[in-house]
Parts: sequence; C-alpha cells; structure tokens
Amino acid sequence: MKTKSPFLNSIVDYMLTRQYSLRTVETYLTWIKSFINFHDKRHPASMGDNEVEMYLEHLALHANVSPRTQATALNSLAFMYKHIIKNELSLNLDFARSKRQPKLPVVMTKEEVSMLLGKLGKRYYLIAGLMYGSGLRVMEAVQLRVQDIDFDYKCIRVWNGKGKKHRVVTLAPELIPMIRNQIIQVNEYLQLDSNNKQYSGVWMPNALEKKYPTANKTLAWQYLFPSYKLSADPETGEIRRHHFHHTGIRKAVKMAVKDANLKKLITPHTLRHSFATHLLQSGADIRTVQAQLGHSDIRTTQIYTHVLQQGANGVTSPLSNLL
Repeated sequence: MKTKSPFLNSIVDYMLTRQYSLRTVETYLTWIKSFINFHDKRHPASMGDNEVEMYLEHLALHANVSPRTQATALNSLAFMYKHIIKNELSLNLDFARSKRQPKLPVVMTKEEVSMLLGKLGKRYYLIAGLMYGSGLRVMEAVQLRVQDIDFDYKCIRVWNGKGKKHRVVTLAPELIPMIRNQIIQVNEYLQLDSNNKQYSGVWMPNALEKKYPTANKTLAWQYLFPSYKLSADPETGEIRRHHFHHTGIRKAVKMAVKDANLKKLITPHTLRHSFATHLLQSGADIRTVQAQLGHSDIRTTQIYTHVLQQGANGVTSPLSNLL
C-alpha cells in the first residue's frame, strides 16, 4: 500500500497504527489523491476550506457522483485535515450538494438465486450462501472468524460491520455441514502454519494480541475463509494468513451470472438485497429486517418494500382490467 509520496505514506502509517481497515485506508487515499491532483498537485497544507468546496462542487456538478460518494470524499478530506494537517475544516462548508437520485436495488428472484449459486464453485459457494442466507456484506463475510459461528443458536455474530456496529444475524441450518467442513480445512491450514517458524499468527483487532498473546494461533480466532497463501502484514511485516480477497468473490459472481445466463446487473451485494426482499416477502416485519441488515435508519430498509408492491405504489394497471 506504500506510495511514492511521503505525505500519503504518513497517512497510511497513521491509519494502520490506529486499526483502520485496509479498505478504509484505500478509500481515503483515493479521494485525497484525487483532491491533490484536482488542484495541480498542491500540498493540502497550503489549501483549506475554499479548495475543498471547489473540489466537492466539481464532484457534484461535473463528475456527477452520488450524494453518498460526495459524502465519502468529504469524510476523507475532513479526516486528513483534522488528523494529519492538524487544521480542521469548517463545519459550515458551502458547496453544491450532489442531487443524483440513488439507484433502486437490483433484486433476484428465488429461482435466480438458486441458478447463481448453482454456477459457483465450491470455493465461493459457501461465501455467497452466507451473503444471501444471512444478509452479509462482502467484507463481513470474508472477515468472519471460526468463533463467530454459533451452531447451537444457529446464528452468526458480525463484529465491526459498516459503521463499526456489531449485530447477530440468522444462520441457515442447511449451510452448517459445509461450515463444519470449512472449519476442518481451516484447522489443517493452522496445523501447517504452526510448523512454520516465520508464522506470527492471525491478525487480531484492538491490541487483543497483546492481551491474549497465544490466541492468534488458536482455531477460534482463525478466519473462516483463509487465503491460500501466507503474506506479510502491511503494518508490521509479520507473516500471517489473511482472509479471502473480496475481488475474488466479485469475479466469481460475475462469471456465475454469465454462466447462468442471468440478464440483471448482479453483483455480490445483490445477494444481500435479495435476502432483505425475500425476508419481507416471507412475512418478516421491517424492524426485524432492519436489525438483520444492521441499518441505523429504517428508511434505508424501506427501499426493499418496492419489490413487494406489485407495481408502483401497489397500483394495478388499468390495462390488466381491460385484458
């Protein structure tokens, strides 16, 4: 993740030492570099509120980004000015807000989900099954640890999901045999790694490695979907076994969509959309779905009700009565 810029490298080091996820680091760096390039590679320390307002307006008026994307860019720059530059941005920035309407979620039918899963190889079938069966995001699925699976209560504990929130979600009993087999494979990797003198154990969050120095080599803490090879920790350089990379899942789903001849614009996140919609369709109340998805605002969850309304706002077309 190191760059040719000492300034950007200082941001990487700051975020990694404070346990920010690699994905968050990559996202923030992307927007900070874009901001710097927009202003002809001026150093951010020589700029401030005016330059940030100009950049955010450019994103809204010329790049046509969504409100959420514009907000992410602002969060990235606010972080940089607060923690790196040590000169916080004004709370009253004046810039044009993006007004692009958010996209409605694409939802598969149950038959389409079945067709998609049927085209996935063993390596990715279980991950996709958990995303659809438990409403997990991609990163939540790949970051699961062995101990996050509760077979007794048939649930999954999701730690530090989006917004650093924890939640408990349902576990489809039909996946349990596959999960048990997956844990056997994880244990085989662990036994192999334990014989490697360079192996430093799995990465553990929030300095837990210091509090429990031997836990990182126990089965409970291993990733449920470990990478097939060891790699160096980007923060410390220690040799560890990370989890599956999310890009591999995206490629696998894209290929499965093609093989299943599905015509919808389907991504791994579509499995989560389909989980929510099918749960509502089965009679679950919207508050339950909200809790399963981990949404802070129920209005975010309500967008899934559109699929169940049999047309716009539940209106029956007059053509149906005519024919």
